Amino acid sequence: MPVSVKMPQLGESVTEGTITRWLKNVGDHVTADEPLVEISTDKVDTEIPSPATGILLSQSAQEDDVVEVGAELAVIGEESEAGASPATPAPPAPPIAEPAVAAPVVPEPVAVAPTIPEPAVVTPVVPEVTASSAPAGSDTIITLPALGESVTEGTITRWLKAVGDAVAVDEPIVEISTDKVDTEIPASVAGILTKITAPEDSVVEVGGELGRIGSLVAAAPVSAAPVAPAPAAPAAAPVVPTPTASAPVAPAAPVAEATQSGYVTPLVRRMAADAGVDLATVAGTGTGGRITKTDVAAAAGNAASAPVAVPVAVPAAVTAPAAPVAAPAAAAPQAKAPKPVVAASGPLAGTTEPLSRLRKVIAERMVESLQVSAQLTTVLEVDVTKIAAVRNRVKKSFEQREGVKLSFMPFFVKAAVEALKQFPQINASIDMAAGTVTYYADENIGIAVDTERGLLVPVIRQAGDLNIAGIARQISDLAERTRTGKVSPDDLSGGTFTVTNTGSRGALFDTPIVNVPQVAILGTGAVVKRPVAVTDNSGADVIAIRSMVYLALSYDHRLVDGADAARFLSTMKTRLEESSFDAELGL
Repeated sequence: MPVSVKMPQLGESVTEGTITRWLKNVGDHVTADEPLVEISTDKVDTEIPSPATGILLSQSAQEDDVVEVGAELAVIGEESEAGASPATPAPPAPPIAEPAVAAPVVPEPVAVAPTIPEPAVVTPVVPEVTASSAPAGSDTIITLPALGESVTEGTITRWLKAVGDAVAVDEPIVEISTDKVDTEIPASVAGILTKITAPEDSVVEVGGELGRIGSLVAAAPVSAAPVAPAPAAPAAAPVVPTPTASAPVAPAAPVAEATQSGYVTPLVRRMAADAGVDLATVAGTGTGGRITKTDVAAAAGNAASAPVAVPVAVPAAVTAPAAPVAAPAAAAPQAKAPKPVVAASGPLAGTTEPLSRLRKVIAERMVESLQVSAQLTTVLEVDVTKIAAVRNRVKKSFEQREGVKLSFMPFFVKAAVEALKQFPQINASIDMAAGTVTYYADENIGIAVDTERGLLVPVIRQAGDLNIAGIARQISDLAERTRTGKVSPDDLSGGTFTVTNTGSRGALFDTPIVNVPQVAILGTGAVVKRPVAVTDNSGADVIAIRSMVYLALSYDHRLVDGADAARFLSTMKTRLEESSFDAELGL
């Protein structure tokens, strides 16, 4: 017996909800309690589970429809009833009075259903059922690959393809999140996604099954069924009602395609509606082409400035003498146009959204670090005027030779690596349970990188073997791959000491949290010019303009003493102020 899926009561004051995304298509097999559809209300976004096991026979509401509490969302029935469900489009058939009009519609799978009730013709409407009917042995199992030496499992964050979708070789099909990195898993073969074994938010071990891809042959009946009646097409050409008959069918394809390739979260939809942005005109920069909040904000900015330029430019082109005068006049208001966008750049204010997987991991690690270690910070001031002069002298030739820009960071990392060799207790880890301390033979330096998703720390391995140029190349490469999502889990593990450039946004210094199980982290502040009391060659004290920076070392007092931290920073200070890097820079 068919089971009706109703809109549940989602809160005391909630009377309706908006369909944001169907997680299952008509014809899909669903199990009890399996998420069926996403609903957005003015209170919460949630998933509605299936109340029974069976086949999704019909969807009573489409995406973006507003449904009242208690109204029907879908119908679930037994597999034997699947053939009857597509008969629901039958009502459009009566307006077609003449049988001759219906004949030209035979090539359209949906239009054929009312006149030819054979199950074989109905099947093409739900290709996913046809695909999944292929023998299990012919399917290719999608497994979670090894994503890094220390990664044993991953969380499914989003399926980029739905059951029944065609996939190409190496096309991303699912997003995976681990405690090291978020990544996409590509299809190893071309075919049809016949099964999703691991739904979103489920945790899968390495080697575990994610889903299955069937052969494209399984989809052949979909294209073959409409081809058979092709000879009737010439007779259909002169019939005027044909466009009317196909009208209900034509919009269906683009809607489905948009839903599958560009899912938009309720928050982004709300932002777009408030800003008057048409999402159909926005190119998504997120994973899989997804439209993000940043995309909507950028589109809103463009929309705000565009109307100012157009009215001025058109009259200027028509009236040639006035053009030189009109164009400069328009410049002033056009420059002010972006200001409202900046003022309204807080779209998250007043909203609540779930923590991302990466944000949760960062939160857990930071709290764990403060709970298990005794941390404090020592700060020291360093004069880097000589390094600033060297940089200005060689930065152009360095970039041409090495392919990367020369910042202060490689100098700080180089000085830190040399100091670590003298103070191995800072390049170490402590295990209180085992009562042991491990002093590392290599200096594997983690470099904190700020990304849109959160802070990640890729590692420069064996940094002690690199010169300034080698460190600069490594920093540039790791930072670029981390920000573009191309860094691997192995790149994010194995660090023995971390350096974070807290001055990249102008901060003078910070008190960074140690990245356990490491026992220390170095924060480098902004390099600023300011008057400083110095001693000249004659021994007199004078005021001079110098380039100064604060170095902050946070450390685990269980292993590192304050005197050790001060000696470590003093060693770095001496190395940086001497600035004996000419040989490494080819000077």
